[in-house]
Amino acid sequence: MNSRTSIEDTERQTQNHAVIILASGLSQRLGQPKQLLVKHGEPLITYMARLALSTNPQIIVVVIPDNRRLIVSAITDLADQHPSVQIVVNSQPDTGMAHSLSLGIETIASFENPSINRVLIMGVDQVLLDEPHLTALLAGKQTVVASHYHSWQSLEKHQSLHKGASDIIGLPLAINYKLLRQWQSELIGDKGLRNLIRGLPTDQIGRVDNDQLSYDIDTPEQLAYAKQQGWLDE
Repeated sequence: MNSRTSIEDTERQTQNHAVIILASGLSQRLGQPKQLLVKHGEPLITYMARLALSTNPQIIVVVIPDNRRLIVSAITDLADQHPSVQIVVNSQPDTGMAHSLSLGIETIASFENPSINRVLIMGVDQVLLDEPHLTALLAGKQTVVASHYHSWQSLEKHQSLHKGASDIIGLPLAINYKLLRQWQSELIGDKGLRNLIRGLPTDQIGRVDNDQLSYDIDTPEQLAYAKQQGWLDE
């Protein structure tokens, strides 16, 4: 009886969104798979998938690169525990983020789940991303609710963000599912989604400020700094 009650509670809590985790990058600048960097004792790809699970989505699609056995192993255990986690392999990871996103959209569409009305899109390397930020994105009412932060300053200078650093409106973001489906054919290369979002009327774009998202991991210097700060395990 307790088990059944627990299942019913979980079903009631499930939200009307899906999640796409874009994790098929080859980490060429970093020199090692960022998906396998370790936070709180587990690979970053698993940590981010758990974060996505905390939002109680209908489906989580994790897009990973082809022929990366350790990445497959890291996420398969979680997928075995949670049927909502679907693993999709991108056989062309060097073609840019848009192809991964298109694969994620296609996978969500294949479930033909009529209750899904929004999609939360995430990466794996914003090491200070947390559940309250994802909740804030999903709470927005606009067509697109994106994260707003600044770019890294060169680490050779003060090990901090520069006040004049460029603004970024980007991932993670929540977007209307029907609109995302309409845009699917236009997604090309690395910046297809960002350019499409910029074309929307300003009143259709919400933003959630969070400068902690500035700290993504693309270079060995950024990785060393993140470990020094205790954001990633040694």
